[in-house]
Amino acid sequence: MADQLPAPLQVRETLSDLLGREVTVALEDPPAGESIPVVAVFVHDSLALAGLIGFDLPLAANIAAAIGLVPPGGAEAAVEDGELSSMLGDNLTEVCNVLTGLFSKTGKRVKLHKVHLSAGDIPTDVRAQLVALGNRLDLSVDVAGYGSGTFSLVVPL
Repeated sequence: MADQLPAPLQVRETLSDLLGREVTVALEDPPAGESIPVVAVFVHDSLALAGLIGFDLPLAANIAAAIGLVPPGGAEAAVEDGELSSMLGDNLTEVCNVLTGLFSKTGKRVKLHKVHLSAGDIPTDVRAQLVALGNRLDLSVDVAGYGSGTFSLVVPL
């Protein structure tokens, strides 16, 4: 099942190409579930869960700001406020659409279903999948000029 996960290099190249800037990644321990307030849910055509990508708030803000050419201060303000602005949320949703390609190894068509932009909006079953041990890739991701954060990709067993 681990062969369904993308390699860290694929994550780095996808984000670097998308953001047009250097991105570095390093393997990380799985984060505590409550430290991941932003979760993208991906499904198969049958609406069966295909996978999840969780972002801590700093990484979500940094990626969203970088793709929208928002100065780094915009990402810092979102972290200070404890939430993404609607513009940064829209930017991150667009990024997540592209990240659908990271699930190509599942062998079935995958599409973005929903992006939960705050911890309070994440359904209990989604949160349980996000923190489950097993078929997952946890990375520390640094976006040049913006900053770093935690990225977790989970493919259900």
